[in-house]
Amino acid sequence: MKPNALPSVLFVLCAALAACGGSGGGGGGGGSTPAAAPVGTASAPAAASAPLAAPAPGGTSVAQSNTPNVQPIVVHAAPHLTRNMLTTSVTLCQPGTGNCATIDNIQVDTGSHGLRILASALPASLPLAAVPASGGVSGECAVFGGGYAWGAVRSADVRMAGQLAAAIPIQLIADPSVPSVPSDCAASGPSMLTLDTLRANGILGVGVFAADCGGACANAALPRWYYSCDPSGACQPSTQPLAQQVVNPVSRFPLDNNGVVIDLPAIPDEGALTVSGSMIFGIDTQANNTLGGAGVLKGSAQTGYVSTTQNGQLYTQSYLDTGSNGLFYRDTQLPQCGYWYCPASTQTASATITGANGASNTVTFNVGNSRELFASANNAFNNLAGPAASSFGWGLPFFFGRRVYTAIASRMTSAGPGPYYAF
Repeated sequence: MKPNALPSVLFVLCAALAACGGSGGGGGGGGSTPAAAPVGTASAPAAASAPLAAPAPGGTSVAQSNTPNVQPIVVHAAPHLTRNMLTTSVTLCQPGTGNCATIDNIQVDTGSHGLRILASALPASLPLAAVPASGGVSGECAVFGGGYAWGAVRSADVRMAGQLAAAIPIQLIADPSVPSVPSDCAASGPSMLTLDTLRANGILGVGVFAADCGGACANAALPRWYYSCDPSGACQPSTQPLAQQVVNPVSRFPLDNNGVVIDLPAIPDEGALTVSGSMIFGIDTQANNTLGGAGVLKGSAQTGYVSTTQNGQLYTQSYLDTGSNGLFYRDTQLPQCGYWYCPASTQTASATITGANGASNTVTFNVGNSRELFASANNAFNNLAGPAASSFGWGLPFFFGRRVYTAIASRMTSAGPGPYYAF
């Protein structure tokens, strides 16, 4: 989980994983975490319709694909000098039509689940049908460490690279059809309903689960999750069937739907003005996304968390998250400048990440002086770190110079089903 003042989007656990990205406030950086924590499960894998190959454990095979699956991603300047904001472009269409619009500057977040777009970023020429709820409109409250995002649930075709997630539920943030924010949602903190407060035009959650809440929201009307909003605008908490929950778009691709690979180049310790890389859809489904010798660290089936041990401290709530703009952990020996560590000289540390399968990987990382980093014109840093109370967040700095795999729960790969991370 991240400090409230850092923008990025984190969906802390919906029964299905934690730590996700979001937006907050505050100078210098991005990073935050949704605070709602219902229990849920990932939806079932979509049916494959291509020849099978890539044998997996137990004789199961992974559906192969030749659909273009490489989506450009980039770190560059973001609102309020937010650093380490990884973004992409997403094309939305009215389902089954050619009426589409491409929305730029969408944050890429391996720590949350589902696509969330600012209503103000959509052109008026692209109306999207609302997902109904008890005779009204379905609304959703997404709560983060830095505040909340409120909006209606609508249906859209989502296109990236050559992939199509057809007619999936997305959240339209600050949708004028649901103008009144429920009191329990509004009490969650500052609102993140504009480009100025969200720091991006939306959030693309491509984490280790398919549904953003899962069985908990399907079975009970939980506060600060889904709502039924009547024509007068009054909204009450409601159950939400899995098929109508905001969903990780990758999980709804016909193929290449078992996870993503984030591939970013290494950058110098002083940072970089811009960094370009790739988000590759699928794991073991094409020649460009094979696991190879990557070490697999299983996440908790309930939360997606792995564990991290650093300086004798065990963090059982640990996550790998492009939606966090720094490394977040507790180190009382490092001086702090606001929300960030600022040692007089760059410090080198190491930590061991351990999966639920018992596999582990020791990672060496640097912590730079945040004041010196923020004084530069650079937007990407591999050594930006800040404090966290009880978790260890491997945010975007971890991803530079690595190919990091995020496997969706229950989807088969050559290393077995997710949820897992591999690098």
